[in-house]
Amino acid sequence: MRLVIGSDHAGWMLKGAVVAHVRALGHEVIDVGSFDEKPVDFPDIAREVARKVTSGEADRGLMVCGTGVGASIAANKMKGIRAAVCHDVHSAHQCVEHDDVNVMCVGAQIVGPWLANDLITAYLAAEFSTDADFRRRVDKLHAMDAGG
Repeated sequence: MRLVIGSDHAGWMLKGAVVAHVRALGHEVIDVGSFDEKPVDFPDIAREVARKVTSGEADRGLMVCGTGVGASIAANKMKGIRAAVCHDVHSAHQCVEHDDVNVMCVGAQIVGPWLANDLITAYLAAEFSTDADFRRRVDKLHAMDAGG
């Protein structure tokens, strides 16, 4: 799988561990920043993550910021993105299985590298359910995204 990974300055240190873990799992990484502790605006990074996902350059995205909340809000502003904050393993896989989430956001001030690795492993292993109920609900999300 090809993943795009981004962080703001609050998440860049954890992002290093995230990138290493994703590569160790055998996935390709597109890193869109940030690359140091200098302050950046998370909406700019979230936009780049979202663009890579919606263009097909990446299969899924990961955002690391302070809490994951701002990144999730910003990513969800982009058409075609279904982003979720995940700080527990159940949500990390269920968000994909039930809601076809394509960008997972984690908070570096909330989780450490070990839990982040578990979250990412669960997120990447998950597949969108073929259950008609989940498919119907996500179709409604697509309709909402299209303006209806």
